[in-house]
Amino acid sequence: MIEIKDLLIKFRNLLLSEETKKICIQNVLKQEIGLEIKSDDIKIKNNIIYLNTKPIYKNEIFLKKEKIFLALKESMGQKMPEDIR
Repeated sequence: MIEIKDLLIKFRNLLLSEETKKICIQNVLKQEIGLEIKSDDIKIKNNIIYLNTKPIYKNEIFLKKEKIFLALKESMGQKMPEDIR
């Protein structure tokens, strides 16, 4: 009989990868803009980053969107998100 922990191992790996993506996004935003965002304020759904921040910070992010995506591509490779909202 298969134990439930064996079945849930692949889901644990998925959760860890989401946390890794959030940490990578935090580092890139801090490096490119100088903005520190909590990991609770970052959501990734359908390969799109949703940020829960003040509008003034979002404007700064959208102005430097190309630089942010270049840095994300360098750090994440092929698994980088498609858009920021």
